[in-house]
Amino acid sequence: MERYLEFAGVGKAFPGVQALDDISFRAQSGRVLALLGENGAGKSTLLKIMSGDLRADTGSVILNGETVSFTSPFDAIKAGISVIYQERQLIPAMNVMENIFLGDLPVKSGLIDAKKLKSDTKALLEKFGLSIDPEIPVMFLSTAHQQMVEIIKAYRRNSQVVAFDEPTAPLTDTEIEILFKLIGQLRDEGKIIIYVSHRMAEIFQVTDEIVILKDGKFVKTLNTSETDEQELVRSMVGRDIGDTYSHLSRNDSMGDVLLEVKNLASPYVRDVSFTLRRGEIIGFAGLVGSGRTEVMRALFGADPVLSGEIKLDGRSVSFKTPKDAIDSGIALCPEDRKEQGLVLWRSIEDNICMPVLSKLRKGLFLDTKACERVALSSIKRYDIKTPTVDKIVMELSGGNQQKVILGRWTSELMDTKILILDEPTKGIDVGTKAEIYQTVCDFAKLGIGVIFISSELTEVINVADRIIVMHEGHITGSVTREEATEESILALAMAQ
Repeated sequence: MERYLEFAGVGKAFPGVQALDDISFRAQSGRVLALLGENGAGKSTLLKIMSGDLRADTGSVILNGETVSFTSPFDAIKAGISVIYQERQLIPAMNVMENIFLGDLPVKSGLIDAKKLKSDTKALLEKFGLSIDPEIPVMFLSTAHQQMVEIIKAYRRNSQVVAFDEPTAPLTDTEIEILFKLIGQLRDEGKIIIYVSHRMAEIFQVTDEIVILKDGKFVKTLNTSETDEQELVRSMVGRDIGDTYSHLSRNDSMGDVLLEVKNLASPYVRDVSFTLRRGEIIGFAGLVGSGRTEVMRALFGADPVLSGEIKLDGRSVSFKTPKDAIDSGIALCPEDRKEQGLVLWRSIEDNICMPVLSKLRKGLFLDTKACERVALSSIKRYDIKTPTVDKIVMELSGGNQQKVILGRWTSELMDTKILILDEPTKGIDVGTKAEIYQTVCDFAKLGIGVIFISSELTEVINVADRIIVMHEGHITGSVTREEATEESILALAMAQ
């Protein structure tokens, strides 16, 4: 019997925002359905309603002909629905096997059967080709391995509906291949699969049909084999954005050397040397774990520098803390914007004004009008979708959260000399990506030196003026944008 999941007239509103408006479509068993749309289109809200994180205001969710309504994610899991979100739903202090079997731990004589728990976890890890210690706390795993633990946890439940929300963002190519094989297996087993991703190549590789949402409304359903990227972009964005990179207005007048790094070593990288000029965009490429992020953490004062020299404006500097780096004009937009970049439970205004609070005082107190003015300026500059500066950042889409971070470091009171962007378009839709690429070029035109890290080779090759490639903690080569190809970058990224 064919199984299905149906959304019938689903609506959901938040203060000042109609997140979903009369959404209706059906996902069938044995097929992979892509849910596609710009940031803020309503994809995550729909998944949260399906999984019991939120309640719909109107409409219903129907599973195999029966209307279902969940008061918690646990209810949804019991009904056979699992969602793997961008934000990992793991308990950091618990180990891998406890997280995978949480809620269904094997018991023997009234106690947890640790031997069976470990052996069952090992079997699952081996099935996925992962060499992870079942007894290690997940807080000590890489972001990619934490994501794989999330996927294994959902697979272990044998759910009849499995939804993936940007699952490949932190994964290596090998792990992505494992994931796609798993999705194919689940499809062949007759599962109902919903797949959310902004990576077009993935959509065409792994899905059978595509549902497009825009501004909280259903647009259309397309068969993946009968459409192309241009049609998807037009349907999502409402316009043809053309060749994103060829339309960039770039900086063509770089200045003198702004940053010089010589033989930098930290606990995670070694012998790293490069220069950055005013108005230049340097790209950092490499496989996951190559050391790109670790170099930036050392520059930013977040990791200790063991040896080497950092020169800013020609003078040697030593940053013991990120505050030292910020005071010197260095800003970092980290890879994990939710855990390291934002205070999620505070407002847009609070997040944007955070590094310049000392400049916003009026006597002993903050000048609230000045704070609001600074925040509104960034909201307007980056077109952050929000009804008010007081909106809690946690309630924004991923793209708008990224814009809040950019707004923080480039506000009118900041004197940013170097802007480090670590995976700035991760989980971002194509329309917002185009905006961010141009924003990066605009930073360079202002004389800001930009360091741009990305795991998407096409992106880093087309945005950066020069690309530095890393492998296992050190630099293996450097090429200009004109010289760079995906093949040449990969060769350097895999160099021994």
